[in-house]
Formats: sequence, C-alpha cells, structure tokens
Amino acid sequence: MQSAQSVFRNFLRSRRLKFTSERQAIVQTVEKFSRPFEAEELLLQLRQFNHRISKATVYRTLKHLVDARLLNPVFFGAGRQSYYDFRGGGRDHDHLVDVETGMILPFENAQIDALCDQIAVRLGYHALSHRFQIIGRRTNSPR
Repeated sequence: MQSAQSVFRNFLRSRRLKFTSERQAIVQTVEKFSRPFEAEELLLQLRQFNHRISKATVYRTLKHLVDARLLNPVFFGAGRQSYYDFRGGGRDHDHLVDVETGMILPFENAQIDALCDQIAVRLGYHALSHRFQIIGRRTNSPR
C-alpha cells in the first residue's frame, strides 16, 4: 500500500500541480489526527509547529486531498462546521456523535461495510465509500 504522501504526490502530478513543502507539511499533519478535524484546527496545528502556511493554501490543499480520496468531508448536522476525516487509502469508518458533548467517536463495523457492499451490488454498483453516523446520548445522561 502506498503512503498518503505518495498517493498525494501522484495525484498532484496527474493534474500538473506541484508537491510543495507546504502541501507536504499539511499531509503529514493531517495523518496525525486520530479523529475528524476542522480546517481551522489544522491551521492552528500547523502554526504550532512553526509552519508558515496561509489559510488559502490549507483550504485549497484540503480540497485536493478530498479529490485524491485521502480525506472524507464529514458533516455532523445543521449549523455545525464541516470536518475532514483522514482515510489514507484505508477502510471506511463511521462515527457516533454525542449530542450533549459534541464528542465524535470513530468506529469500524464489518457488518455495516458488508451491508453497504450488498446494497451497491444489488443496485448494480461497486461501493467505493460510505458515510454512516449515529447521533446519540449516553444512556446514563439525564434528559
């Protein structure tokens, strides 16, 4: 399996774009997130490590990473900021969103993956990806 940087470098090359040091820093930082993140969080993280990268470069690079299928855009309901979730060419994973704390918990489930594949095949398609979210509240939380 190719590294995310290799996949991204090849993607950019196919579009006659350069793999700059700024884009490399963005990919390296994105890979370190173990949960969905916002563009502003990424920008803060880059600046914390003294990378001088403009907000415009971050947003453009995020779009390229989505197009390269290394990131999934994730939306967690009305009025919520959009998030990005690093795929890295790996398996899809899903999310449980705690409505009280806003905490986002990633999880994997082979049955959900299999069901998505079955539905796609039944409709004459090959599933490339899926998004599944559970919106919940802890069972021991007061209403």
